[in-house]
Amino acid sequence: MEHIDPEHHDGTSDATPGGIEAKRRPGELIFGVVMLLASLTLLWSAYGIAGFEALSSAGAIPMATTFVMAIAAAVIVFQTFRLPLDRSETIARDILPGVVLIFAAALVGYGILLKPLGFIPTSVLFLTGAVKLLARRSWGWTLLISCGSLIVIWLIFRIVFSVLMPAGIVPEAEFIQFFRDLTNGGDV
Repeated sequence: MEHIDPEHHDGTSDATPGGIEAKRRPGELIFGVVMLLASLTLLWSAYGIAGFEALSSAGAIPMATTFVMAIAAAVIVFQTFRLPLDRSETIARDILPGVVLIFAAALVGYGILLKPLGFIPTSVLFLTGAVKLLARRSWGWTLLISCGSLIVIWLIFRIVFSVLMPAGIVPEAEFIQFFRDLTNGGDV
């Protein structure tokens, strides 16, 4: 954290749900409304399973669960709406800073690039960007840490646990077979 504003932050986590007691944080009402709409949508979807024919029908438990979610969300929206807005905080600084948005976009990009590029190149891009952004160190240090971490992750999951990961543009199977041939003494 670059700067702690002593006016409304002491550098510790906010233990009061919703921020300062008796005040509404920026974006809190919008989030509550989104949760209410999501709960109502899920309630409608649960109703579509089997309607409401009996308590033992297939949709009874999902409907009961989403009904409780919708009621809880409605109560939270009502209570939040009545609170005055805390003007000492902003969404960009205190709730959703730029680094969070950058990481959200990076994770979406990681998910999109994972299949066409494969695990290794996509992870190198993601880890290098993440380490460079967060550590703000030299490129040599950044590449050493990100590539070293990726090698350890790859060895553990691909070699030790035999987890298949998208190969993409890297001929991973050929590399593994090459090293297996080396360790078998060249026997074919």
